[in-house]
Amino acid sequence: MSRTRRLLVPLATLTALVLLAGTPATADAGPPPSSMASLGDSITRGFNACGWYVDCTSRSFSTGDYSTVNSHYLRIRAVNASINGRNHNDARTGAKSADVYGQAGTAVSQGVSYVTMLIGANDACTSSESTMTSVAIFRANIDAALNRIKAGLPNAKVFVISVPDIHRLWSVGKDSSSARSAWSFFDICQSMLANPTSTAQADVDRRNRVRQRVIDFNSQLAQACTAYGANCLFDNNAVFGYPFTLSQLSGWDYFHPNTSGQQVLASVSYAAGFRW
Repeated sequence: MSRTRRLLVPLATLTALVLLAGTPATADAGPPPSSMASLGDSITRGFNACGWYVDCTSRSFSTGDYSTVNSHYLRIRAVNASINGRNHNDARTGAKSADVYGQAGTAVSQGVSYVTMLIGANDACTSSESTMTSVAIFRANIDAALNRIKAGLPNAKVFVISVPDIHRLWSVGKDSSSARSAWSFFDICQSMLANPTSTAQADVDRRNRVRQRVIDFNSQLAQACTAYGANCLFDNNAVFGYPFTLSQLSGWDYFHPNTSGQQVLASVSYAAGFRW
């Protein structure tokens, strides 16, 4: 995988102006799960959270076992020890929505009872605005993945997490010379981050359109989860609406969540999820 491809993973460690964020959705879910899997991209892989351009799955907000992050896995293990060692990170750095169908198949083969899915940042964070995934294709990809989970794991709980607000990334990093240098050198998320200091109307409009694409993705995630049924829960845009800061981004690429970013992602997402 090329370095650029690895980077176009977002993070997301960005989010935003709480536009779509509402009160976090929670749901009683019965007994806590005894196994889990995480689907997604580099955010879920903990990319750049502990090393130079490497995955750090131990620091994943979802299935990691690093105590400082206090992942979903560790929070569940605190109330159900039987999940110990049964935390599968099936995400892949660089993944887009089209890749989640395969990840869902892996989760099915693992027979897990809880699945988290955070995907979509790379569908919007591309080399240019014109190469973003369309809303219709995004939805089709999500439906395919969810249908595979439902068919193979009919009793599993599925938690769908909103795509972070990548406009927030631009907002918190545009005034940092280090961030701008990293974005340019590594060609990161140019659909949003090209010409980061420009106030030209064309650049303002482009950023707003990319942000709208993320909003549209999140709307489709919510609808797809509703269509799935009672075992699926959407985070009600809790992650999208959280105002991440520059200090929660990796100092290597100013794009992915660092350990602090993974920690807050774990906290915000878990609070919006199932109640065990």
